[in-house]
Amino acid sequence: MTIIIGIDPGLQKTGWGIIRRVGNALSFIACGTITTDSDIKSIAPRIFHIHTLLSEIITQYKPEEAAIEETFVNVNGQSTLKLGQARGAILLTLALQNLKISEYAATLVKKSVVGAGRADKEQVARMVQLILPTCGKHGKDAMDALAVAICHAHHAKYLINKD
Repeated sequence: MTIIIGIDPGLQKTGWGIIRRVGNALSFIACGTITTDSDIKSIAPRIFHIHTLLSEIITQYKPEEAAIEETFVNVNGQSTLKLGQARGAILLTLALQNLKISEYAATLVKKSVVGAGRADKEQVARMVQLILPTCGKHGKDAMDALAVAICHAHHAKYLINKD
């Protein structure tokens, strides 16, 4: 049995999802969204908020492995930079908790869950609900995080540890 946390990183909204893998069977444990106040212009307190809440989630659910969506380059350079800073804080939080961390491109996550790398968020959410029928309906960031965890569950056994 392995507990996996999936992360859909963002500065305003970071989705997280926790699943259990037993052999090839997957089951839902929990999910949610960490939000930060966009009215706070300084990035430091927002990143600290993400770190603090994510640390609490990890302490509560005790995942053994973590999966995070890779950063994509946005048209807006400032947005890409802010996403990168949030993602860096998330990676540090996961590393401080001694989790094995894997990173996945958004297209691979979508292909792993839906079968098409260009699937939209609604398609991803519907397939997550089919794969994890007890998960119910949640916000798009939480559903994307569950998709990242599912992707990891399917691909983790093929990863070569590069440490």
